[in-house]
Formats: sequence, C-alpha cells, structure tokens
Amino acid sequence: MTQSTPMPVPPKSLADLGIDVTLLREILLKTMLRRNLDTILKISEAMRISVPIAQELIDITREFNMIETLGAARTDDEKRLRYKLTDSGRQTALDALSQSEYFGAVPVPLEEYKTQVEAQSIRDVAVPKKTLTESMQHLIINDKMFSQLGPAVNSPRSVLFYGPPGNGKSSIADGIRNAYTDNIYVPEFIEYAGNVISLYDPLIHTKVEEEEQDKNALRLTDHGYDKRYILCQRPTVITGGELTMDMLDLSFNPVSRTYQAPLQLKSSGGVFIVDDLGRQSTPPQTLINRWIVPMESGFDILTLQSGQKFTVPFDTKVMFSTNFAPNKIFDDAALRRVHYKIYIGNPSRDDFIKIFIHTVEQYPIEFKEEVLSHLLVSLYPTVDNNFAAYHPKFLIEQMISACRYEAMEPQMTVGLVERAWEHLFINDSENSL
Repeated sequence: MTQSTPMPVPPKSLADLGIDVTLLREILLKTMLRRNLDTILKISEAMRISVPIAQELIDITREFNMIETLGAARTDDEKRLRYKLTDSGRQTALDALSQSEYFGAVPVPLEEYKTQVEAQSIRDVAVPKKTLTESMQHLIINDKMFSQLGPAVNSPRSVLFYGPPGNGKSSIADGIRNAYTDNIYVPEFIEYAGNVISLYDPLIHTKVEEEEQDKNALRLTDHGYDKRYILCQRPTVITGGELTMDMLDLSFNPVSRTYQAPLQLKSSGGVFIVDDLGRQSTPPQTLINRWIVPMESGFDILTLQSGQKFTVPFDTKVMFSTNFAPNKIFDDAALRRVHYKIYIGNPSRDDFIKIFIHTVEQYPIEFKEEVLSHLLVSLYPTVDNNFAAYHPKFLIEQMISACRYEAMEPQMTVGLVERAWEHLFINDSENSL
C-alpha cells in the first residue's frame, strides 16, 4: 500500500503561522530565556519555524525593546548575529512564564490541523488483499474469517472482535494496524483560542527518520513541509483494562498551563484498539455511548477548563476486542452502530495443527510429530477437543522451561508435553478444596 500524504505547506511569513503575534512574542522570549538561545539558527530550530520568519518575529520584538543585538560572531555572515533579552524582555518572559511554562515549538492552529487531518484521513486509505495478507502472515486465519476482515479494514466504520479468550483477537487487531504502511504528519502542539494542546506523544507516535540534508539550507528555503509537524507512522493507541473515561478528555497541566490531548485525538489518522473490553472500570455501554457521535460524525467535542466546548477531528479506526458476548455488554442501539462484528472462535483440529507447527518454527526447538500426535489422540479428547490458538505457545514454552531446569537442550518429548499439559487446565475437583 503506497499512498502519498499531502505535506503541510510551510508558512512563508509570520502571518501564515495563524497564531496571535502577542502569543508568538511570548513564546520567543520564554524560549530564549529557558534555553539560553542567542542565534537565529538556534531560535528557528527551537521554535520549528524558518529563519526568515524567526527574523521577522525578532524584528517585531526588538521594536518593543525586548531584544537587543550583540553583534556577529562572524561579521561576514548575518545569520550568525547574536541576540540578547533586554531587562524589559527578561521581565516580560518571566511574567509570561508565571502564566504558562510553555515554550519551544510554535503550535499549529486547530483549524489548520483539521485541514491536514482531512488530507491524510485513515478513512481514505485502501488496504488491498495482498497487503492485508502480508500483515497477517504470522497468523493462521481461515478463508472465511479473512473474507470478513478485508471489508472491515477498508471501511471507516468500527470493528468488534469477540469470542473465547486466547484465539488471537488482539493479534488480528495488531495485524490490521500493521497493514497501514504509509506515514502522516503530526504537529507537536495545536492551539485553540490561545490554549496550547500537546499532541505528539513519543509513546504513541513513531517518528520517521528522514534523509540527512543541509539543515541551514533547509530552513532558509520553502522546500519540504511545515516543521511544526513531525513525519510519523500512522499511530496506534492500545488500551486494556486500564482505560477510564478521563483518558478521553483533555488533561490540564496547572504548571505549564497547557493541555494534553486525549487518547483518541492522539490516534488521529491511525488506529485505536480497545482490548479486553468489559474489563475496564467503565462499563462498555458507557464507553460506546461516549463515542457514538464521534464514530459516526468524524468529530469529537472537548471541553476547556473554562467550560468552553470545541470540536476536534475524530479520525481513527476504532477496534474493540472482548471475551464477553456482545449482547451482554451492549444494548441493541450500540450494537447497531458497531458495523463489523467478527467472531473469532476456537480453531478447528486442522487449524490447530497448522498453528502448532507454525508456532514451533518461532522457537529453538525441533518439531516432533509423535508429540503432536499424543496431544491429539490422548490429551485433547480428555477436554472434549477444546482447542485454543494460544495452547501451542503455552505448551512449547513450558517444555523449554522444563529443559532449562533439567539442564537439557530444548526439545519436545511426550513426557515434557504431559508435564506442560498439567498447567494448561484447572482441575475442577480442586476448586472444592
């Protein structure tokens, strides 16, 4: 899947930044003070703006007698001019820091960010069968299930995976995430009504390393893209039982007086996986009610500390995974709004054999047919042939651990697999003890 994401156009002037000049001036002064910057190259890099725009901002600030020129480190190079905060500039910076500790990268106006999100929307990404097959090649998936996955992946609608535990629901969701192979642009910060919201998160966004270029030359031209953005892989947010409703709201930092974007906003242009649905302290019905409008409309509503509400993009592929019966955790209205409901059940005997052999290949252990035969003929009939996709990994790792204990090379034997089997199921008779 190769699709080109439109680059955010680099601003050509201070006005193109779309940020109030007073806020820009405060960011400049705070950045110079906190990072002890004195050259235009360092200032432009810290603020993620071009040299000409940084010069324009410095010139405006100098008119207010907040910055003074110290001279040039190299008299033949104007780019090497050095700058210093005046007493007035230092005091203004300190006053601004008392209001907000935010400094550094210039934020992107929310309206401009909305335009970029639309241009790189995950809703427009096509995942052909070949790409999906490659992203799922580490899994054994039967044809019927694969035929259900394809349309679900290529739809902007949400997906619910359900079925007994240990059969690959999370792994399939992870495979779908890997099918999105293109990149998007993520701003470090966005701005709304003078409020700064931190969006880029290194735990969620994987930065794409670009080819080395002449950094100074890059900043002096309009080539490339707006450097307030970072080129990243399409993001993935994975949550489990720890997910709470407050993670879906803006988080206010009283020290920096900035906001942290909620998880669904950080996942814009990517995938949001809610694993182990039903294990959260928040009831699944409450969660789906929170997202019904965003999933259908493509926008979400957030609230500032002041109580002011505003809309942000909701451009994420939402995937739910649960071991509970869907009609036990959702009402009919909620189920109607989850457009793809895919049951992932226990594997058949033939699929289990394929999974077992495929799993063995991932470990430093030699496959022994007699061990698999013993499982199928002697052991699984005792549990009504209740196969599960996680069993091979469990049994193989148990055998390897036993070999380590016995100081033996990793190997498969009937005796070892019987020892491993004892840890796979609980003896119901022991529950009455």
